[in-house]
Amino acid sequence: MPDNRKSLGQRGETAAISFLQAQGFTVLETNYRTKMAEIDIIAKDKDCICFIEVKTRRSLKKGLPRESVNASKQKKIILGASFYLKEKKQMNSRVRFDVVEVLEKNGIFDINLIKNAFLTH
Repeated sequence: MPDNRKSLGQRGETAAISFLQAQGFTVLETNYRTKMAEIDIIAKDKDCICFIEVKTRRSLKKGLPRESVNASKQKKIILGASFYLKEKKQMNSRVRFDVVEVLEKNGIFDINLIKNAFLTH
């Protein structure tokens, strides 16, 4: 990933964390890594543990940011989530998979939270 895309992604994640905290979420982990997956943000929304993928873009030329969270990416996030829940002994928790779309224009972030962006099958 070229440096400026990586830094755009990091700025997007930072903006997403602030946004989520303002919405009442409690951030538990950021950039949680397992052998098979990385989860951008793990947070609590009331009594629900949310596994959140952040997608940041500068334009919509390639479609909406959420559209890049394809089936294979979803599968990896679900695997990572199940690893996290086992590790933290939270297997009976309510769980949700969200996507935060971040669009950056001239240093200003437009942020959209999509709750239940995808479901486990």
